[in-house]
Formats: sequence, C-alpha cells, structure tokens
Amino acid sequence: MGDDGYTDRGGAGGGPRPADEQDEGLKANAIGFLDALVIGLNSTSPAYSLAAVLGPIVALVGIYAPGVMLASFVPMLLIAAAFYYLNKVDQDCGTTFSWVTRAMGPWAGWLGGWAIAMTGVLVIGSLADVAVHFGLLAVGLDSWAANDWIRQILTVLVILVMTAICVIGTELSAHLQDILILAQVFFLLAFSVVAIYRVYAGTSTLDEIEPSLSWLNPFGAGGAALTGGLLLGVFIYWGWESAVNLTEEVENSATAPGKAGIWSTVILLVTYLSVGFAVVAYSGTAYLAENAGEEEAIFAVLAHEVMGGWDWVVLLAVSTSALASTQTTIIPASRTALSMARRHALPHGLAHIHPRFRTPDVSTWWVAGIAIGWYLVVNQISENALLDSLTALSLLIAFYYALTGLACAIYYRRHLLENLHNFLLIGLGPVLGAGLLAWLLVESIGDMSNPENSASGVSWFGLGPPLVIGIAIALVGVAVMCFWRVRDGRFWQERRTVADPALVHAGKHQGVS
Repeated sequence: MGDDGYTDRGGAGGGPRPADEQDEGLKANAIGFLDALVIGLNSTSPAYSLAAVLGPIVALVGIYAPGVMLASFVPMLLIAAAFYYLNKVDQDCGTTFSWVTRAMGPWAGWLGGWAIAMTGVLVIGSLADVAVHFGLLAVGLDSWAANDWIRQILTVLVILVMTAICVIGTELSAHLQDILILAQVFFLLAFSVVAIYRVYAGTSTLDEIEPSLSWLNPFGAGGAALTGGLLLGVFIYWGWESAVNLTEEVENSATAPGKAGIWSTVILLVTYLSVGFAVVAYSGTAYLAENAGEEEAIFAVLAHEVMGGWDWVVLLAVSTSALASTQTTIIPASRTALSMARRHALPHGLAHIHPRFRTPDVSTWWVAGIAIGWYLVVNQISENALLDSLTALSLLIAFYYALTGLACAIYYRRHLLENLHNFLLIGLGPVLGAGLLAWLLVESIGDMSNPENSASGVSWFGLGPPLVIGIAIALVGVAVMCFWRVRDGRFWQERRTVADPALVHAGKHQGVS
C-alpha cells in the first residue's frame, strides 16, 4: 500500500502480478494528468452528443433542457467519485471488472466487464459514421455523404486508422486527442457566442427566446418529462471513465486518472449548459422539437442559420468530436478485455502486449473487428436498426455504472462510519448514484418495451428493438461467461484478496481524499 493506506498497486486481485505480466505490461507513465483529462472529455464526444440528444431533450422538457442536463450531471459526478476511490486501491485498466470482482465476486465482475466491452462494440461504428458524414458535409461533399456505400467504406477506414493509432502508442493517441479537443471546444465556443450575440441583437432567423436562469430548473416540465430527459442526459456524459481505463499508463496512477474522470464531468457540464442555452435561445423550442430525430437539423442546418458561410466550423466540430470519440471508445473496451484475459476470465491471447509499443494490440484489433462487423451487419438491416442499437447502450451504461457505485460502498464498508468524509463521499454518494442509475435502468426497460418508442417503430418479439438488443447482449454475455467458466475456471477459483482499504496511519483517516 501507499503512504496514505488507500493505494494498492499490486494490480487486479490484490496480489502481485506474474513476472511475465510485469515485464510485458502496459507502458507506465506514458501520459500525464492533462492527457488523461482530454481523453476523458473526448470519449464523451461532446459536440456529437449534443447534436444527437439536445433535440429529443427539448422535445420532452422544452426550455428546461439545460436543467435536465444539470440534473443528469448529479449521478455522473457521484459515480465518478466511486471510480476515483476505487482506483486509489486498485490501478487496474479493467476498472469496473477488477473492482466489482474484488468487492462482489467474479460473477458480478465478469458481467460488469462484459457490459463495458459491449458498449464499445455498439457505438464505435456509429461514431465513425458520424465523423465521416459531418466531415464530408464540412468540405462540401454532400453527395458523398448521402451515398451509403461511400460513407460506409470511409467509416471502416476511419475505424482501422483510429485502431492503428491506439496500437502504435498511448502517447500518439493522446497528442491526437489534444488537437481534436482544442478544435472541438473552439468551434463550439464560437458557435455559442455568435448564437447568443444574435439573440440579444435581435437578428436570429428563428423564434429566439431570451435566456433565463429559470431554465436550470429540471422539474419545470414535470416528473414524467424529467424521467425521459434524464435517460437521454446520462448518454451525453457517458465515456469520461476512459481516463481511468488508462490508469496503468498515467503518471501518478493512484490519483491522477480518477481526478481526470471527475474533472471531465465538470467541464462537460459547463460545455453542455453553454451550448444548450445558446441553441435553445437562438432557435426556440418548436424548431428543436420538430426536428428532434434529425441530428443534421440540430447542428448542420442550425449551424448555417447561425454562422452563415462559416457553418463548416460547427460541422467540423461534430466531425472531430465523433472522430476523437471513435478512438477513445476503443480504449476502455480493449483494456477491459486485456484485464479480463490476464485474469483468465477470457482467452489469454487477448492479454498480449505489443513488445514495441506496449499496448494491448490483440484485444484492440479484436474490438475494432467486432465493431466493424456489427456496424456493417446492422446497417444492412436498416439505419433505424443502428439507432436502436445505440439506444440499447443506456441499459449497459446504467448497469455497469450502478454496479461500480455499489462496489465502492461495499469495498469500503468497514470504514464508512469512521468520519463524515468517508460516509458522504465514499458511501452515500456512490450508493445514491447507483440508485439513481438503477431507477433509470428500470425506467429504460419500461420505455423500450413499447415498440412505438423505438427509432424504427417496429416490434421484435412484441418488444421494442432496443430492449431486444439489450436482452440479447445480456444473454450472450451470460452464455459466454458460463462457457468460459467450464472451459477455464481459474478466474472463478482464484483466491480473492480483498485488501483492507483503510489500514491508515494514525490520524490519517482523511488520506483517502
């Protein structure tokens, strides 16, 4: 343990790793805190998330969309705290998989790892598709953007390039992310400033509304609308934990990755509120609600209304946002697979580390390959099927986030009453976050059970396609887990070392902070 008693660098399972894993592990100290912060931000794909979700949120709650985004931030911050404190005792790139295994046992841990890996498979293709689509629009190649074959070929190429960058090295990935986040933030800021200026100047081309602090009231539109809005709001914050998946490669790995995750959520909140206020104020609620299902209408069309001939700036923001997230979404999926494989919870070949680049090359390419296959197959069914698969993400996200929050309280359970700090930040906060997400998970299941609520509006086995996809992924996960338990039971039979996280020196009970 470290000096504060809350740091355990022994790796997953609480004991030292085998010699071969020590010699051929991930590249330590490859990036710093700011790089991890940038990767956490880019993983959420702020511009794309806003383009995809802002319209539907406004359709539900009207002018109170900023308030709903503020309310959605609360469970994310509470779960980010859980990630921070769990990372202090176990700097394992498998994050939820490793922590839940320690606190709640191998079965729950395996399912948490499976959920993380599957979120990457579901969303990587869609993110690359958006990057290509908006990139083509930004350079005036609208006919290419409308051609399915051209767009899909370019999407596959983008995934392959981003995967190669991930394999070549974490430093290269971080440098690229630094450039992409600067471009994205600058473009979004420029758009927001111009939009707000035109509202107060009275030159908006739509039904502008003067901004008001009352828009921050998440209960303004009523409870039912708030529930639906929160389900969408969780999606726009998802992804910040990629910073923590890099824990074995970040300087000061016991604290820096967790802090990067927390600060990512805070910066995202400021970004979302700024853009949310600007968009709602400039366009009014009617336009956004009418075009809620059209991502292009929110930023592509609206960008032209606000920026005129400079609309390419906003289009490029969405493109760079999705491009950055394509790369960073590969990180948690591949490193979770690596962590599971080296614990013998998956085939050990996935634990291979590239001898030169010191990155998990095999698991990274496997994640990319499965993601490409999913993207191409689902696209052949219909574009709506791809959208439905993205909707199913909320089930997986809520599940593994809630599991992590609960694991934090269980892991530290003997020390939650030692002082108010521990009780509030390590116990009550993560449990509240887990409870909120569990409630949203139940609400999601109820909402998705109605086929009319899906993007396609069709019925699969009497249920909405997103729910069927979510159930199928869960069942496949259970089947794979049971198969591997029979094939190689070492992960389930290993002696779990649940280290006591609070064997602190006298007078250092606050060392966890």
